[in-house]
Amino acid sequence: MNLEFTGEMWFWKGPAPWHFVTVPEQECAELAAASAVVTYGWGMIPVAARIGETGWQTSLFPKDGRYLVPVKAWVRKAEGLDVGDVVTVRLTVDV
Repeated sequence: MNLEFTGEMWFWKGPAPWHFVTVPEQECAELAAASAVVTYGWGMIPVAARIGETGWQTSLFPKDGRYLVPVKAWVRKAEGLDVGDVVTVRLTVDV
């Protein structure tokens, strides 16, 4: 399954701070349908992610009926990204 969407990067300050992009509702519905086959626990979905020219392996976090794409520091640095930037994210889920 391949998905592409645009979203705003945001920062979560919690005990383990991270930058995320929230997957839009329509794409979340597609991911939820595939999650039973690919999740490895807690609803996490392993994916290959890409923003711009930078790709990485990660897992989507389920949160409030949506999924969050965690964006690692080295990815943000490579692409020159900061909080509030609107990015196009490409995800590949191996179903």
